[in-house]
Amino acid sequence: MNEGESRVAWGLTWPAPAKLNLMLRIVGQREDGYHLLQTVFQFIDLLDGLKFHQTATSTVTLRNPIPGVLAQEDLTVRAALALQQYSGSDLGVEIELDKHIPMGGGLGGGSSDAATTLVVLNQLWGLGLTKQELMTIGLKLGADVPIFIFGSAAWAEGVGEQISAIDLPEKWMLVIKPECHVNTKEIFCAKELTRDSKRITISDFRAGQRVNDCLAVVEKFYQPVREAINDLSRYSLARLTGTGACVYAEFGTLEEAELAKNALSTKWSVYLAKSMNKSPLYSMLEQ
Repeated sequence: MNEGESRVAWGLTWPAPAKLNLMLRIVGQREDGYHLLQTVFQFIDLLDGLKFHQTATSTVTLRNPIPGVLAQEDLTVRAALALQQYSGSDLGVEIELDKHIPMGGGLGGGSSDAATTLVVLNQLWGLGLTKQELMTIGLKLGADVPIFIFGSAAWAEGVGEQISAIDLPEKWMLVIKPECHVNTKEIFCAKELTRDSKRITISDFRAGQRVNDCLAVVEKFYQPVREAINDLSRYSLARLTGTGACVYAEFGTLEEAELAKNALSTKWSVYLAKSMNKSPLYSMLEQ
């Protein structure tokens, strides 16, 4: 975690990328109710931006709270407070968030914001915590936070905490955000949800086994997601990321993606992005 430490400064804008789940299999369930998963994460260059401003006190504040989200419930504030508690630091921060990743779509924006907060404040506060320590702190904030701290496209198992790097083709992506918010708890509690998928290997995934076990339930409960899948599939094979609501498709060229985006934008909120195997957060740290 020491790369680029001398280049880290207060007031810079730090990226927090969105992610896509390229596959999601539910292979079991623990006694505590948590589902056992196999999934593949890859980042896309749809980014939130975070600035961290030095303060004279130990308080953690948010300069521009998200409408409808209490400051103390914001994941960036919770991450900073968790880092304070873990490290015993008496330093504070004012956080400024420039939000671009749509909320409630399964793109991991809040988790990514929390991860960037942990990684950057670890440097700014001079804490010297390891990546593994930060991932442990992050897991308590949300299941997706560790993947953003990990910083590489990854194969993940367990409840998402068993992570290993995977190298994937970087493609042009279109992402549609339907005007609905999928309730993740509702999906995982649905009796129709497949919970006994056969485990596969990375080779199986590379060979094309890319099912999302949540898709059938999400399409049943949320008509806008079903419509988005149908519309996007006219241009390329559409898939669901996580439990949704966002759906995405890969394109061979930028021109193909732009043509589809122009057609779909008359009805949907559509984002054109490039997938990435390395988080731009770490690219910036290493500059």
